[in-house]
Amino acid sequence: MSTATRLPLGPVMLDVVGLELTDVERAQLRHPLVGGVILFARNYESPVQLAALTADIAAQRDPALLITVDHEGGRVQRFREGFCRLPTMRALGVHWERDPLGARQLARDTGWVLAAELAAVGVDMSYTPVLDLDYGVSRVIGDRAFHTDPEVVVELAGALMDGLADGGMACVGKHFPGHGYVEADSHVDAPRDPRPFDAIWSADMLPFRRLAKRLAGVMPAHVIYEAIDPRPAGFSRFWLQDVLRGRVGFDGLIFSDDLTMEAATEAGGIVARASAAHAAGCDMVLVCNRPDLNETLLAHWQVDIDPALSRRLEALRRRAAAMAARGERWQAAREAVAALTASSNA
Repeated sequence: MSTATRLPLGPVMLDVVGLELTDVERAQLRHPLVGGVILFARNYESPVQLAALTADIAAQRDPALLITVDHEGGRVQRFREGFCRLPTMRALGVHWERDPLGARQLARDTGWVLAAELAAVGVDMSYTPVLDLDYGVSRVIGDRAFHTDPEVVVELAGALMDGLADGGMACVGKHFPGHGYVEADSHVDAPRDPRPFDAIWSADMLPFRRLAKRLAGVMPAHVIYEAIDPRPAGFSRFWLQDVLRGRVGFDGLIFSDDLTMEAATEAGGIVARASAAHAAGCDMVLVCNRPDLNETLLAHWQVDIDPALSRRLEALRRRAAAMAARGERWQAAREAVAALTASSNA
């Protein structure tokens, strides 16, 4: 008999500490505020172990929690041994310079391999593609970006999204309205971008504008665009409501970036950060790498749970369950992706 707790999914995305759930974590995942889990490298030992972990997470709730991961490629690939090594997005941009058609196909193959391999172990969604521009200065974005030219980013990110769709997986574009221009790393600093709105709108936001209708989710940057709003974008109603919802016309889910990052701390304690992000327009708030804060947030955050949110999260789950069969074409795609990774690392 199932022991899953029947509850609508809530607005909090938590992580877990290890390779399997503890009893404390199972209780936390059954809390009404929780709607999903984000996994990290510390949660991975092998495909068999990961499949068991995701099955345990899914068994805690009905509907099941959304299981997510930052699995982009390059240095941001959480699961490695037993998975195809994915290229950096910059490697796809470099390939574009000599073979645009081939780069599009490789980007699509990358998305397909990424989605299919994650779905096979019970992961529902990756926070990808990165839509930031590569200005050559950002310590945190760097080779995670496809290209400097926003038109090329649209082409390659769109192809990657086609591949994710081939594998049945939804996609989350990040980091709105653009993180690539600033050098500082928002994990450990509070980046400030001094540019006027029109410069950001015409360049950095172009990929978000062009791809908005195809994105299931968007993740805002923990960057302060100081000529426009004194708050980081993820805490700004101007950026999330007026611009992303209003001018861009995005109607998917907004996922906050990790609320434990240094750039988020100016909003106050963890409850104040969650409240500020939610009030600005974030549908889901992420709390990562600070298990000590989980209980504080769940015990003290007072927020109404929107039943529509639960339905939208449930719709993102297991679109990958009907992924394309892994036949010869899939194997050829995997080999092409692995070859690009190897050549770009040589």
